[in-house]
Amino acid sequence: MSDDLFAAAATARQRASAPLADRMRPRTLDEYVGQGHVLAEGSLLRRAIVADRVTSLILFGPPGTGKTTLARIIANTTRKHFASLNAVLAGVKDIRDQIGAAQERLRLHGQGTILFVDEVHRFNKAQQDALLPHVENGTVTFVGATTENPFFEVNKALVSRSRIFELRTLAEADLRSVVAQALADDERGYRRLDVQIDDDALDHLVSTANGDARSLLNALELAVETTEPDADGRVHVTLAVAEESIQQRAVLYDKDGDAHYDTVSAFIKSMRGSDPDAALYWMARMIYAGEDPRFVLRRMLIFACEDVGLADPNAVRQAVACLDAFEFVGMPEGRFMLGQLCVYLATAPKSNSGFAFFSALEHVANERTEDPPNALKDGSRDKKGLGHGAGYKYPHAYRDHYVPEQYLPGGMQGTYFYEPSDQGYEARLAVRLDQLRQRDAEESIEKRVQRYAEGDAAGP
Repeated sequence: MSDDLFAAAATARQRASAPLADRMRPRTLDEYVGQGHVLAEGSLLRRAIVADRVTSLILFGPPGTGKTTLARIIANTTRKHFASLNAVLAGVKDIRDQIGAAQERLRLHGQGTILFVDEVHRFNKAQQDALLPHVENGTVTFVGATTENPFFEVNKALVSRSRIFELRTLAEADLRSVVAQALADDERGYRRLDVQIDDDALDHLVSTANGDARSLLNALELAVETTEPDADGRVHVTLAVAEESIQQRAVLYDKDGDAHYDTVSAFIKSMRGSDPDAALYWMARMIYAGEDPRFVLRRMLIFACEDVGLADPNAVRQAVACLDAFEFVGMPEGRFMLGQLCVYLATAPKSNSGFAFFSALEHVANERTEDPPNALKDGSRDKKGLGHGAGYKYPHAYRDHYVPEQYLPGGMQGTYFYEPSDQGYEARLAVRLDQLRQRDAEESIEKRVQRYAEGDAAGP
């Protein structure tokens, strides 16, 4: 009995000294804030939790969106035994121990087990393989939480046996509700302290938390705990206090995860869509979060050829110049090169006709190859013996430095890979190329007519 009392007292002390974010974790679905797209009344996940019919699932989303909290609510609701592992700390032995206990529990008491694995993306293949068969045969109901896209980072077999629920960053209204809960809770929060938060201070805390409830509660705790009560015993949190408590916005961005690829994609698509303001915003998100500026500059160099191309041939020159200038100047002044190039490319005329090369590659990969026409072959070594290069017409010897010639293999005459756009400088190229191709076509018709007149049965 005394041991139980000591244990209960220790638990109470630990709970009282826990950070505010941990103390204020919602215990029920009614206390849970946000994620209405998966937890609204009548939704599949909510019905499953309330009815204690949770099947294997993976909760996927950014930090501070309530993945672990939702798992704890499931633990509070279910009649099954709830066990948990942290993938950072657990090994194959820990998984086997939990599976063994679950099997024994099911055999002796008929009680199922929900096994919660936090940061499941950190499990290696051996760990995930050790878990998989027991999820498959129903020994445990698997609940995983991850900040990474499970379709890329989690065993495909495990994903296929789980429902995926994506949690989103909390809206400002949700974050304000989180603060209100903390200030109104007498047991776990700050109701007993009579906290007054100025409107501009609350605005700063909510805005800078950037959708992360944990970050918001940590900042609120620091602001309240470090502010002395005034003469009336009230803890007054001003804007200055709030700014000290959370000084820099936490931008969700990881250099090899979804946030990285999604932000880069938004950046490229904004430039492609000729929206300099959106392009600058997404680039600023990357740079602010610590992305290597050289990576951004390399992406813009590729963009200059892939999406601007010959609509503005100066784009690639501008990109190379800005990259070179950045290497010479460095940060922070190098941000001028980033900004200039971003605006230049976003506002430049666009053409993706450079993909013509990929069309040619596809043709080479899928079609029978032919030798170059005889006139195009190298005549410096065997012109006398084999006639290579015989009949070649030197374009500079003709008017306009052009003469119709057969440059593609015989079976590919009339094949076009490059179709110029009507944008910028390329529009001029389109006119010239159309004229040259027309002359080629007319020359080809004349040759066919001549062969027919000379008795070629194939006709023109």
